[in-house]
Amino acid sequence: MTCAACVSHVSDALMSVEGVEDVAVNLATEKATLSLGESMQPGNGSLSLDVLSHALEDAGYGVATRKVTLGIDGMTCAACVSHVESALTGVQGVESASVNLATERATVEYVQGVTGIADLRLAVEDSGYSATAIGDGEFDEDSTPRRLAALRIKFAFSLAVAAVIMTLMALPGAHDLLPFKMDLLLFVLATPVQFWAGRSFYTSAWSAARHLTSNMNTLIAVGTSVAYTYSAAVTFFGDSWFFEGRAADTYFDTSTAIIGIVLLGRFMEARAKRRASNAIQALIELQPRTARVIRSKDPLSLEGEGRDESEYPSDQHIDVSIDDIVVGDRIIVRPGERIPVDGVVETGTSTVDESMLTGESVPVSKQPGDDVYGATVNGRGSLVFMATRVGRDTMLSSIIRLVEEAQGSRAPIQRLADLISAYFVPAVIGVAAVVFLIWLAFGPEPSYVTAILTAVAVLIIACPCAMGLATPTAIMVGTGKGAENGVLIRSAESLERAHAVDVVVLDKTGTITRGRPAVTSVHMRSKSPSLLTGESLPRTGYGGWGEGEDRLMSLAASVERHSEHTLGQAILDHATEHDLPIHDSDEFSAMPGAGVTATIDGVRVAIGNRVLMTDLGISTGDMDDVATQLAEYGSTPVFVGLNGVIEGVIGIEDALKPESAAAVAALRDRGIEVVMLTGDNARTASAVASEVGIENVIAEVLPSDKADRVQEIMAEGRTVAMVGDGINDAPALAQADIGIAIGTGTDVAIEAADVTLVGDDLRGVSAAIELSRATMRVIRQNLFWAFAYNVALIPVAAGVLYPLFAGSGVPDALRPILGDHGFLNPVLAAVAMALSSVTVVSNSLRLKRFRPSV
Repeated sequence: MTCAACVSHVSDALMSVEGVEDVAVNLATEKATLSLGESMQPGNGSLSLDVLSHALEDAGYGVATRKVTLGIDGMTCAACVSHVESALTGVQGVESASVNLATERATVEYVQGVTGIADLRLAVEDSGYSATAIGDGEFDEDSTPRRLAALRIKFAFSLAVAAVIMTLMALPGAHDLLPFKMDLLLFVLATPVQFWAGRSFYTSAWSAARHLTSNMNTLIAVGTSVAYTYSAAVTFFGDSWFFEGRAADTYFDTSTAIIGIVLLGRFMEARAKRRASNAIQALIELQPRTARVIRSKDPLSLEGEGRDESEYPSDQHIDVSIDDIVVGDRIIVRPGERIPVDGVVETGTSTVDESMLTGESVPVSKQPGDDVYGATVNGRGSLVFMATRVGRDTMLSSIIRLVEEAQGSRAPIQRLADLISAYFVPAVIGVAAVVFLIWLAFGPEPSYVTAILTAVAVLIIACPCAMGLATPTAIMVGTGKGAENGVLIRSAESLERAHAVDVVVLDKTGTITRGRPAVTSVHMRSKSPSLLTGESLPRTGYGGWGEGEDRLMSLAASVERHSEHTLGQAILDHATEHDLPIHDSDEFSAMPGAGVTATIDGVRVAIGNRVLMTDLGISTGDMDDVATQLAEYGSTPVFVGLNGVIEGVIGIEDALKPESAAAVAALRDRGIEVVMLTGDNARTASAVASEVGIENVIAEVLPSDKADRVQEIMAEGRTVAMVGDGINDAPALAQADIGIAIGTGTDVAIEAADVTLVGDDLRGVSAAIELSRATMRVIRQNLFWAFAYNVALIPVAAGVLYPLFAGSGVPDALRPILGDHGFLNPVLAAVAMALSSVTVVSNSLRLKRFRPSV
């Protein structure tokens, strides 16, 4: 909303919804308060937020939403992710919720006023988990160490108890040393492990059961409870008729060892995930906490204190927290210090290490007028700069925000694992029940013990945590590694799509070239008469136009002063450097992709390419050959016409970036076709393309047609990445399968892109695709091993090897694993399950060694 008319429109739109009795819209707060009929209260099913949202959208407005990140504790598998997402999306006012198992965070978009963080936290807790709000760009430094410490204590206690129990059970005659049954001591030792160390398994399993679902903790809770409960029954009722004539051994060692090993696995997994997520923490730690600011001292305050103003300079240097810096503050950075916020250099020269932003280790020279960025390191000189962006608006905060959003997003390939996990746990419980019944009926004696232990082994070994971690851990490390190398990836989906790119379309100006064109030659019309010779050009009030070429450039610059095009800026820069007069013009008009026109004291000036001259009916005549020669040498010819006659051609050249040829070669080495798409003329484009090794050139394309050209390539079944930096590239960036924006370009281009290169090094395109391919390779490996692990070991735990050893018995070397009859030891099942998760996370951590090959 922008005005009172908007208030009226919004009110009318909401009043049109059936059941709304009154609406009060406040323009200042941008909020609407509704009075509803008794039967239309939210929650009664008659009126929903969606209905109101649609009414506003139809009127051209929308419901303002807010994003919040929640830290989720207690998740262990993909089923947990599904439960938390369902709980959050079920809250009235929540637009979307995305939960990431690896980062243990949920990103929620909701409508303020309809719901709040307290409601979101309550929904998460009601589903059996806990939630804490984490602000933008913040890192919950305390929760992970606390959780690691708690896991360490619990797994150490559990394994110590398990070791004591196993020792007592293995020592011959140990039961003779006690005045009571050995089993009572084992029960006392095992109980705190079961209900204190293993409490999280029960609470999570119970919460899932209340919602008629199940998760990994359900399998652990059921499996260990079966072993513990059976052992407790033997301990207290071993002399009863039920156990008469039957083996009455206890399995407290099994229940305690399983809990200890699972907790150990979670500890190792959490520690590995912390290593995987330290990219954000590393970025945050780069931000200095204080800055030295130049503040003006108020003379009135000095007078009030009875002091002489001359004794106290008006400017004083004050160390302040970066949270207190405001836009416009002047900040001093001494040699070797980190720059606190973004700004523009006012005085001083130095070099700045910007490797944390761009991945480039070569320091960048800085002088007055240059931009500097927070968290970069100043070199040997001192700088005074004015703060232009502070707080969440700085480049570093933007990077942190993008990395967090990418790490919290979900890749399409993850959907398969999530779908399988949703049905996996109930299926495993069913399989365990069937296995129990089969071995109870046909197993070796004592069959009920065989059935119990086999069912426990199936329940424990089948936990699907590895499947849930396979994708998000790799995405988390991959996006963090990209940020270290100056490649910001907006989402997991973008990272996944990038690996399939087989065509890269490059804009020319500002992408392949530096984007700072300069005038290299000026060519005059040789035939007379000419408006630029003699006295035919109006001179009154202009103080003289100079002679020949200077007159042409002065005219052109006087028109281009109103243009935002880089070629126009080159003409203006040339005139300024040569102290040429620049005057006012009237009736300025810009034709995108063609040129500009204006009137100077009655003379109509047209500056642009052949397309503009043709549209205006101006013949290029003998200057056409000059333009052709300029284009063949890589210069962009710009025609200058006065009153319908071509008076000259200006040659403008944009120098190539030194790394462009290497970047194109790297893409071609990876089997990727490179296409140049530019609005420049065909000859100039071809000359530039040949210098960098591009064979396919699409030139003289209007900005509005760039997206259409990208669409044509995509229609051939190709996966296209578009690389650009300007506003006119934004539609093409959005159209392509992957849009890659040069970070030094416009904010519009960066917003439209899926990937942003923080610097202007084109080699980042190859690095982004290479990183995507490496990440997808790791994800496929993770998913393969997660699935293969379950496919291979569940049958072993179910006893499929029993017929193989039924006659000959299990070899001595395999007995610690398979026992006497070929049934997997439940304790070793827990070891295998824990190792599967640790293996997946460790495999993802290999991405931390990623280095771009160019």
